[in-house]
Amino acid sequence: MHFALILQQSQPDPEQVAKIMAAFIPLIGIFVLIALAIVIVPFWFICKKAGFSPWLALLNIVPAGNLILIYVLAFAEWKVVPLAPPPMPYPYPPAPPRQ
Repeated sequence: MHFALILQQSQPDPEQVAKIMAAFIPLIGIFVLIALAIVIVPFWFICKKAGFSPWLALLNIVPAGNLILIYVLAFAEWKVVPLAPPPMPYPYPPAPPRQ
């Protein structure tokens, strides 16, 4: 309600504006932390599965670091050994003839 009153005034009270901004600053910090977690967690698992250090996922914090990480993952040789197909089971012995 206070925000609507501030918008209706021609000159907002600087004290009220400062209070509103002080209320929004922690929300912005929480939003940034959630956004970083949304990006870093998947890259952490991708790096781990690709055989790289999962700490490379922290490159997403640096501006343009995510582009560097994407190029590293795209063009590097992954150290993961492909899964071998399961071994074939031994053939069953022939069934005895029925009488």
